[in-house]
Amino acid sequence: MSESAIKSLLDRESVLTSLQTPVIMDYSAPSGHIRVREQITVQRPGNLRVEALSPLGVALIVVADSSRIAVFNPGENLLIRGRANAETLGRFVHIPVAPSEAVRLLLALPPAKTSMAAAMSGIRTESGMSVISYHVDSRRYELGFAAGRLASARAYGATGELEYEVQYRAYRDIGAMQFPFELQARFPSSATLIKLDYLNPSIDRQIADSIFVLSPGPTTRVIEIGAANWPRRFG
Repeated sequence: MSESAIKSLLDRESVLTSLQTPVIMDYSAPSGHIRVREQITVQRPGNLRVEALSPLGVALIVVADSSRIAVFNPGENLLIRGRANAETLGRFVHIPVAPSEAVRLLLALPPAKTSMAAAMSGIRTESGMSVISYHVDSRRYELGFAAGRLASARAYGATGELEYEVQYRAYRDIGAMQFPFELQARFPSSATLIKLDYLNPSIDRQIADSIFVLSPGPTTRVIEIGAANWPRRFG
C-alpha cells in the first residue's frame, strides 16, 4: 500500500470543500429505471442541491442540510419539507445516507472523517486494489486504492452488513487535482444502483448559502413530510 495514496486522499480532505457539476444520473431499482440530467451542487459539511432537468426546464429541486430537506415541484407549485436523513435522501435523491455522508461520497472523500492511521485495522489486496479497513464508532469502512487513487468505498453496519459500496472511475485532471468523472453506488438493502457521470465538475467555488434554501411563494402549497395529506407519489 503506497503511503502517497493515503497522503493524497488526506490532502484532498483538507482542501476539497465543494462541487458543482451537471451530471447524467442513471438509477435502477426493482420498481424501475430512471435516466435524467441533473445539476448537482454540494458543500461540506452537509449542504446539497439537486435540480432534475427536463426538456422544458427544471422538473424538481431538492435541497438539504444536516437537519432539513425541501423538495419543490415547479409544475405543481408544491413544496414538501421535512427531516433530512437517509430515508428522505433515498426517496428524493436516491442516495440513502445522511446528508454529510452523501456530500462526502459525491466529493470522492472517505465516508467518515477520521485519522486513518490511528483507526486503521487491516490492509489486504483485492481485485488489483489495496484495501484498508478502519472503524468509526460501530461502523466499519473499507477504502480501495488503485493506481494511487481512491477507487472504492464501502460502509458496513454494526452487525457487519454491507450498507453501500461506491466505485470511482475515469479520473481526469481538473487543474487543482485528479477527480473522478464516474461514480457508481450500490445499496443492497434497497437493491438499488445509481450511476453518475460528471460532465463538467468545478470544485471549491464560492457558493452562496441561499442556493441551499427553498422559500415558498405566496401561492405555493407547502406540506410537511409525514403529514396526513402529503402526496406519497411525489418524488
